[in-house]
Amino acid sequence: MKSRLILPAAVVGAAALAFIAGRATAPDAPETAAGDSSEAPPRPGRPATSLSAEAGGRPAFRDRREASPRFDRESATDEMVRILRSGDPLSRTQAWLDFVNSLGADEFESVIAEMREQGLQTANMEAYSLVLTAWAKTDPLAALDYASEHTGNAFARNTILTAWAQTDPEGAILWAESNHEGEGANPWMVGVIRGLATSDPYRATDLMNAMPYSGERGEALAALMPQMLAQGPDAAKAWVEGFADEQLRDGAIRRVSEELARTDPAGTAEWLVQNPGSGAQRSMDDVIGIWAREDQGAATSYFQSLPQGDLRTSALRGLTNQMAMEDPRAAAAFLDTHAADADDRVYQQFAWHSFREDPAIGADYIARIQNEGERDRTYRRMLDGWLRRDFDAASTWISGTQLPENVGRHLERRMNELQQRQN
Repeated sequence: MKSRLILPAAVVGAAALAFIAGRATAPDAPETAAGDSSEAPPRPGRPATSLSAEAGGRPAFRDRREASPRFDRESATDEMVRILRSGDPLSRTQAWLDFVNSLGADEFESVIAEMREQGLQTANMEAYSLVLTAWAKTDPLAALDYASEHTGNAFARNTILTAWAQTDPEGAILWAESNHEGEGANPWMVGVIRGLATSDPYRATDLMNAMPYSGERGEALAALMPQMLAQGPDAAKAWVEGFADEQLRDGAIRRVSEELARTDPAGTAEWLVQNPGSGAQRSMDDVIGIWAREDQGAATSYFQSLPQGDLRTSALRGLTNQMAMEDPRAAAAFLDTHAADADDRVYQQFAWHSFREDPAIGADYIARIQNEGERDRTYRRMLDGWLRRDFDAASTWISGTQLPENVGRHLERRMNELQQRQN
């Protein structure tokens, strides 16, 4: 009997998107499909935009489908509902691709409108995205006109722009620039950058670099990360180091180090030392923690080689966090030995990472937090949890410990509430 291949839903979704993109673009120019080379792609010159005055500002598509509707609105609705309610994910995906690829140029709007009216796009975002993608490959400006008029968030327009940028980046960029007002980040450039990330990540990087600090720039960075990491650690590091904007560089350092530490924590830690700043300080604890999980001795030796300062403190935090999850008392002894390198965050996180194995020793170290507000909040949160988990042990520790007055009052009320519930 032949074995059956069962694909995860994520793989099916990715394959579906690639399939419909390929079907929609193949008649035009198959030679423009992006390759999978590990080499950094060259920066192409800026070609003439495909938007033309003669075409009324709309691109000329050689594969424009004739307006010969296959469905009336009622039958299209019935077909959509039937497909999207199918129980077999593979059959549903294939049926939906067949349905979308059979649509004529003038049918996309009615299908999208019906999906929105029926609420189908909310429960089937992948299917909704596929229709938007196919429409973008056929007539992006018509799709964008509809989305601008009928959708209130950026999802539909950026989905369309992503598909458009894959085949006509200049047209997509021009639309994004022409339809943004104000001095803030251009929300439409996120979709363009997603579309360019695979075929021309360096052009996409230039567009991202032009954006001000914003959530949109963070989205653009997230879209580019997988492509740059795929080129290898050295290329990814060089890419990050080339950012002139300090906030962007720090954010990228955090994201890249998180990925690189999975396979090379030692090299990643050294890279952070060579690129000091907020990003390195906020990442070193995670990198050292990953390293300590694999080789605690090597991670400890590296920590001890670091000069005094923020990076050493961050490394101490990562090291004691990992140690505390395995042996809180050994971690506490190590922390005491290096108290000169500890700060409030080190003690706070040590308390939380000790909680599962030894909540008492974790609670003992909360008193070392110098910021009174942070100290008292940590007491309340940790001791509330301990009371719910082990009322007798927690109440015994509380009764034998001198706590800040406001924390004591809070815990007294909590213990009374818990006792009343038990009774």
